[in-house]
Amino acid sequence: MTLPPALITSEETPPQLIGALKPVDEWQVHLNALFYGLRGGQVRQYYQTMAGADYRLAHALAADFHEAHRARKDLPPRLVIQEWGCGNGNLAACFLSYLKTLDGAGDLYRKTRYVLLDNNRETLQSALTHPDLQPHRERVSLVQADVEDLDGLKDGSVHWILCNELWNDLRTKIVLRKDGELIEEQLRPNLSDAKSREFADWSAFVRDFEARDVARLKDQPSFLDEIIWEKDYGAIDWKRVPYRKVITEFMKPIDDVVIVPVNLGAFATIKEAMRLLVPGGRFTSLDAGTSDMAVLGDPDKPCYGLHGGQYSFIVNFALCEAVARHLGGTELTIEPQRDFVSRLLGLHLVTVVDLMETYPFPGKLKPWEWDRLTLNTLRALDTVYKSPYLRRIDYPIRPETPEPDRTEMVSLLNDLPVTGVPDTIAYLSEEEVLGAFMELEALGFERASIQEMLARGPRRAIEYYRFSFSR
Repeated sequence: MTLPPALITSEETPPQLIGALKPVDEWQVHLNALFYGLRGGQVRQYYQTMAGADYRLAHALAADFHEAHRARKDLPPRLVIQEWGCGNGNLAACFLSYLKTLDGAGDLYRKTRYVLLDNNRETLQSALTHPDLQPHRERVSLVQADVEDLDGLKDGSVHWILCNELWNDLRTKIVLRKDGELIEEQLRPNLSDAKSREFADWSAFVRDFEARDVARLKDQPSFLDEIIWEKDYGAIDWKRVPYRKVITEFMKPIDDVVIVPVNLGAFATIKEAMRLLVPGGRFTSLDAGTSDMAVLGDPDKPCYGLHGGQYSFIVNFALCEAVARHLGGTELTIEPQRDFVSRLLGLHLVTVVDLMETYPFPGKLKPWEWDRLTLNTLRALDTVYKSPYLRRIDYPIRPETPEPDRTEMVSLLNDLPVTGVPDTIAYLSEEEVLGAFMELEALGFERASIQEMLARGPRRAIEYYRFSFSR
């Protein structure tokens, strides 16, 4: 077997080096700082989260919290919930709104304090302005901190911790075994010779890039999407990697030269959660990854992707489980997120993505034609879908969309109701899908394919999971 190939340019002119060879996780931290500094307000142009506009995940989490506390006769004067990596505030807003609805007597809601925690001050302030969070403002506070190091917070002071699509953003090493030794993937960044000529002062740009000087880089040509990554492999510095024994044992059944994500940032949050939680308190993380050893041992599995220049890794839930058990976590659960939300809300749920994947021959459509189909699918679903929240869907029309199709799509987008499906990854109930059957068939969807998807559920090697444990 051979190591995975390096990512190098095919240009005749060699690319221009902009950084040293370092472990993947070190460059991930570097790139994340630049991505959020330069593109923090454009995140939804590159990817969406399951709680960024939809409400059903938040409702399920609120129902889980309510179920765990509603029958207690010994509720403390204050119940503290922390959300790590607060996004745009939508999860908090929908969580608190639904908790208030569930809690008829109001005692549990009144005692709840919801803490938005993020390392970016602008993100926190923006989340706090979410319109649906305003009725709950007296219960919401902000903490600016790094989730991997929360030394400033008191031990045993938190009852419930939530983090949604945070782990794939945190430090992750890519580890494999070769000749009996564990080694790790390393990267070195370059820009093409042609791109380098766009910078008036190349040396100054390299210095600003190395220093992560966002203020200076904002005035430079865009570059995040155009970095050329060289790849190599080297020894692991175990002095900087915790849980060596746990990781080593985990890797034993994995074949040689099969890369495996080791989510160090996730491990750090597990450790911090164990310290901060009260006895019986619960930590819940929701993210994309797998706990299936067969998938983790597959040399062809997707391990990470680049979105707008930002590295995003799958979560190795099986290894996270081993670390959580090592640290004393109990009542540990790993389940598909869809199953969790369906169970807590008493609905059979799929996502818009699941529905779109049943469309026949999608490869025959141009990207803008797929966009038009997506918008028409949302319009069909909106004949039966009614959200309890008002959301204007954010769907950018591609610049290359020709006329008159562009004008038609803009009009279609503007006509979608604010109570309709809020984004293209939202949860749909079986009843909502079935109720729109006639409209979906008119668009070219096949009834049999949709019914099969509803019956068996989507099948993917990498899926969204709920990972939860108690202290």
